[in-house]
Amino acid sequence: MGKEFGHGAVAFFDLQPGLRLALWPRKSICHDTGLTANAPSPTGFTLGHNVASAAEVDAIVVEAVKAGATIVKPPQATFWGGYAAYFQDPDQHLWEIVWNPEVVPED
Repeated sequence: MGKEFGHGAVAFFDLQPGLRLALWPRKSICHDTGLTANAPSPTGFTLGHNVASAAEVDAIVVEAVKAGATIVKPPQATFWGGYAAYFQDPDQHLWEIVWNPEVVPED
């Protein structure tokens, strides 16, 4: 990614079956979430959770809100063909829940 979309640069690292680390530049995270960049912070990252369907994104967001999360970007279709949402947990960590039809988690 990165060539097709102006803010699409991302590096994926397969850590083990079903677990992948994705690293995005801060300006891409700001563009995708609509949040303003602040001074760099040791906790300035998103936690991404890939799921098996758009319906699972919706269900996890509902559970996150019940647990005290604040929605940053509600579930919606993405520019790259997936479905995702962002929320901040009670400790202000930024989470992305995402369904990518090209990368379905293994069972």
